[in-house]
Amino acid sequence: MPRPTNALIVDDEALVRVFVKLLLNQQGIAQTWEAANGQEALAMVRQHTPELVVLDINLPSMSGLEVLGTLRRERRRPPVIMLTAESSIKTVLECVNLGATAYILKHSPKAEAAKALADALDGLAGASDESDEPEA
Repeated sequence: MPRPTNALIVDDEALVRVFVKLLLNQQGIAQTWEAANGQEALAMVRQHTPELVVLDINLPSMSGLEVLGTLRRERRRPPVIMLTAESSIKTVLECVNLGATAYILKHSPKAEAAKALADALDGLAGASDESDEPEA
């Protein structure tokens, strides 16, 4: 899979969405959509089919974990990077079990968050490059 060229940012805090958009732009992702809650996120995924979703866990009315689970049940498989203040091992494992690609803590310094995002995007591209190689 090549690096994504577009992404959906899902967070109930407008400033966080602006910050994530900046980080994504720095990684070459110019096209972004935004959602402030889980229902909006699902509608945006269905409408735009983003190549990447950056998803907060704590959202009003429908948690990010519920959104992630719904996407997987609907067989929608965009890579999902969780961006959250939740850092418990239980929460991280739940995200991984539901199919999250990466997990970035909101309270990380900007440089650390940017590196984590770049690493996650590189991992997406690298994973598909490896799977594209012929088997020996």
